[in-house]
Amino acid sequence: MKLVIAIVQDQDAPGLIDQLVKAEFRATKLASTGGLLREGNSTVLVGVEDELVDKVLEIVRKSCSTRKQLISPVSAVGRSIHTFLPSPIEITVGGATVFVLDVDRFEKV
Repeated sequence: MKLVIAIVQDQDAPGLIDQLVKAEFRATKLASTGGLLREGNSTVLVGVEDELVDKVLEIVRKSCSTRKQLISPVSAVGRSIHTFLPSPIEITVGGATVFVLDVDRFEKV
């Protein structure tokens, strides 16, 4: 048995959960924060048999695509506000960070 841990952007989580449930996987969603933008993320946990890991990863890939987003940088501390003229920069967001762990023991009580 494996535990698939997928860290995704909050806006991707509902679609991911819907697709997992539609494929008859059970998933748990936890609120989390992190990344470059310090925005909300969701950590999705899915316990599956070894032979189903690839199916879960396929669903994650289809549900959590990357996209471009414009952000405004903040000025560095100690720099003069007069010399810092922030212009928006484009970054890539989305996708998923996925970990697949071995499960030594599983109990449902």
